[in-house]
Amino acid sequence: MELRRVTVNGVDLNVALRGEGPAVLLLHGFPHTWQLWTHVMDRLAEHHRVIAPDARGAGASTRATDGYDAGTLASDAEALLDALGERSAAVVGIDAGTPPAFLLGMRRPDLVRQLVVMESLLGGLPGAEEFLARGAPWWFGFHGVPGLAETVLTGHEAQYIDWFLGTGSLGEGVRPAVRDAFVRAYTGAEALRCAFSYYRALPASGEQIQEAVAGGRLTVPTMAIGAHPVGRALERQLRPVTDQLVGHVIEDCGHIIPLHRPERLLALLEPFLATARRGAPGAPSCASSTPDRAYR
Repeated sequence: MELRRVTVNGVDLNVALRGEGPAVLLLHGFPHTWQLWTHVMDRLAEHHRVIAPDARGAGASTRATDGYDAGTLASDAEALLDALGERSAAVVGIDAGTPPAFLLGMRRPDLVRQLVVMESLLGGLPGAEEFLARGAPWWFGFHGVPGLAETVLTGHEAQYIDWFLGTGSLGEGVRPAVRDAFVRAYTGAEALRCAFSYYRALPASGEQIQEAVAGGRLTVPTMAIGAHPVGRALERQLRPVTDQLVGHVIEDCGHIIPLHRPERLLALLEPFLATARRGAPGAPSCASSTPDRAYR
């Protein structure tokens, strides 16, 4: 494993690199760092160059003043691939990593070879009405008020992160080393400000997503993976705007899929990514007519 600092768009990103081959870019969410992908990177690196950055403001990356909207984060990802000399990549995003992954696929279908998105919603696109029937999760409002959450939580970061990690893995938790890395990454008022800036930028991100779908369709082969709690809501949002879409739900799996059920995730990712390596006639289709399936 190599850790490298790469300057993009005026910030330094801390990037974990492993393996050789077609690039796979992994984009994490909250409260994560690149170590979210710890349990899947080795297997992916057998056939790919795996690129797993800490997003701006997270982990060891620059605690930027601004730029937490999905459009800027997509530009960060694009610039990172360029700085690493990659002309194309499969892009995998989860949670807050999903909107920038989606926008990158919309903006640069020549760069994004395949797109995998998990456990998130895409702004106000139709399809998530059932999921949102009781309103957005409570922490969206709490995190969204400028200055509030970091004032309340400074000094209590470990307890707060533990709640998210326990709930996000259906109470199973995560390995201590990964948990401790996450807690360190989000300790301190400035680290919390950066984390919650993603939520405060959600209105701008939503507008960017709406503008993107108004101007075109997602043409790259795409896979949407749900678990608990998002399920098929993201897939339903994507289906009307995506040319090639396959959807899966991993049953008995919490929100933090790469840590909670890494083997099940790999069982979906590896054959999907292999279709691009083969690039061949007869490779499995990702057509939008693919029936709904659950992975158990």
